[in-house]
Amino acid sequence: MGLDIDRYATIKSPIQEWDARYKIAGITTWSLMISSIQTLPMAMFALLAAASLLAVARLPLDFIWKGTRWVLFFLLPFLVIMPLSYPNGTELHFLGIPFAPAGFRLALLVVIKAVAIVMSAYGIFATCRFDVAMIALQHLKCPRVLVQMLIFTYRYIFVFVGELERRETAMKARGFVATTDAATLRILGNFVGTLLVRSFERTERIYKAMLSKGYQGEYHTMTEFRATTGDPTKLALAVAATLVLFLLDHYAGFAQAELGWY
Repeated sequence: MGLDIDRYATIKSPIQEWDARYKIAGITTWSLMISSIQTLPMAMFALLAAASLLAVARLPLDFIWKGTRWVLFFLLPFLVIMPLSYPNGTELHFLGIPFAPAGFRLALLVVIKAVAIVMSAYGIFATCRFDVAMIALQHLKCPRVLVQMLIFTYRYIFVFVGELERRETAMKARGFVATTDAATLRILGNFVGTLLVRSFERTERIYKAMLSKGYQGEYHTMTEFRATTGDPTKLALAVAATLVLFLLDHYAGFAQAELGWY
């Protein structure tokens, strides 16, 4: 299933061997810096750095593409919408419609930064088991409620998708063919409603089962982290790269992509 982001977590690489706590701290700091970038050259630099990170992690290209393509699918329309709706710098025209290069530059900046952040996230969650990454978050003093929400959400996405596929197969076995008429909408509405009710009932059963086994709002584990001498070094390199990116973005004299809506 395409949702199992940690399917290649056993691939041996310097990123996979990096202690999860240091890895999350380093790459998260780097990703936060990417989100604040205001110049296109530095955004491209961040994208290349993220690609280099995944190359070092030895993750398959098709696996990365399956995740990033959905980001591109939702963001590429910005490359059309923003230049045509940008209020400043409309000295150019395309088919009689004002076209703002500043809007295109801003849209391109948003797309590149988003892809770079998603690719950097693969460096965390695709190079170690998901549960280990969540335990590392807990060690980093991330709120327990948030950690457990992430764990349960990830775990039961698969259950929900499996239930969806089984019910869809059952509907097709009974001769259901989706069309654009009112009957199809009514059937799909009943399908979605039934699925939500069954999911809610399943949630109640799971919660009661957890309480019966002593659940008290904490995530207990026997996983232990043992940092090596190379782990702080990798973290220092990540922080140094973040500082270099910050300095170049703010003081290298590159033109900034500014928001034009006031």
